[in-house]
Amino acid sequence: MRRTAGLAAASAAVLLAAGCGGGGPSASGDSKLTDDKIVLGVLNDQSGVYADLSGKNSVKAVEMAIADFKAKYGDKAVTTNISVESADHQNKPDIANTKAAELYDRKSADAIFDVPTSSAALKVADVAKAKKKLYFNITGATTDLTGKSCNKYTFHYAYDSYMLAHGTGKAVTEQGAKNWYVVYPDYAFGQDMEKKFSTAVEGAGGKVISKAPTPFPNDNFSTFLLKAPTLSPKPDVLATMQAGGDLVNLVKQYNEFKLRDKGIGLAVGLMFLTDIHSLTPAALAGTTYTDAWYWNFDQKNREFADRFQKETGARPTFAHAANYSAAMQYLEAVQAAGTDNADKVVAQLEGKSIEDVFLRNGKIRAEDHRVIHDAYLAQVKPAAEVKEPWDYVKVLKTIPAAEAFAPPSGECKM
Repeated sequence: MRRTAGLAAASAAVLLAAGCGGGGPSASGDSKLTDDKIVLGVLNDQSGVYADLSGKNSVKAVEMAIADFKAKYGDKAVTTNISVESADHQNKPDIANTKAAELYDRKSADAIFDVPTSSAALKVADVAKAKKKLYFNITGATTDLTGKSCNKYTFHYAYDSYMLAHGTGKAVTEQGAKNWYVVYPDYAFGQDMEKKFSTAVEGAGGKVISKAPTPFPNDNFSTFLLKAPTLSPKPDVLATMQAGGDLVNLVKQYNEFKLRDKGIGLAVGLMFLTDIHSLTPAALAGTTYTDAWYWNFDQKNREFADRFQKETGARPTFAHAANYSAAMQYLEAVQAAGTDNADKVVAQLEGKSIEDVFLRNGKIRAEDHRVIHDAYLAQVKPAAEVKEPWDYVKVLKTIPAAEAFAPPSGECKM
């Protein structure tokens, strides 16, 4: 706690110094910005199934990055006129397309961040390409963003379906779950997840005996869950590819139908801290999954999480930490380039190695703009092992960056 207080005091001192003096780009009027300001757009779900895992708290995370950038550079910053604009895409691709265009054109956004729902993420990538403006995908998982749908202005930042499947699917199969029943939302994210998990399971010696696409969003999974005990052979594990509010609903119903007592375990393709908080650790105890970041992994993460909790009242998910990191790295690239010209900022980012609060052994691949970094095989603690609120997870092992993500596919043509 003393160290956190010291950091806060140091940041305040830098901010105070920034208010005195001049001579920097923003003070002298010598800025090479296209419009003498930087606008960061956050486009995500602020009212639906993905609102808790990212939503308005990702806007706060980006605001924290702006404050830290100003504190770091003071009057030497390329500009201190930095603001955030946000919009709710309601997890609908057509709305995401419209809102992205509005952010770039009417709100003068230099870059857009976040965008859960892979179908929406792909639409925003198309808009970024057309507008020649930057887009940092944080919460869309489809690997198409670094494959056939890649472009010069889009960066895939936090995680993807390969990372999740390579961690969880491989590990759970090797632990003895040979027969899998995969339930997935029937849109771009779920379809990609099903393919990646099936490949990982089969590569580890397992077999997917049945697959069930479900409507998205959805609050009733009973038909799909009650099917599990009737399958032959009976599955060792039910793998859910749902996320956010849909995952919460599915797990509640999985427990209501007592599928675990019937010998059918649970594997989760994508899970966020807020999902565990909503369900409680007791509902998920022992569940193994792959995480991109955990707030209590080490002291650096915890210090960020303490600051975030003071701002929001909650501990950060990996989406919140990744939005903070992406916003900071964008601003650092603008600072290094001395301009917000998109092509010059991209040149600063490509091939960059990064160590920050989110990225460990991080690197932005120039070939496809996949941001690789260490990932983590994690397990939900039994309720008896939870010693403080929000500390629900134990990290079983670190998956090195080079193993966590697939190599460039060759499909990406910038």
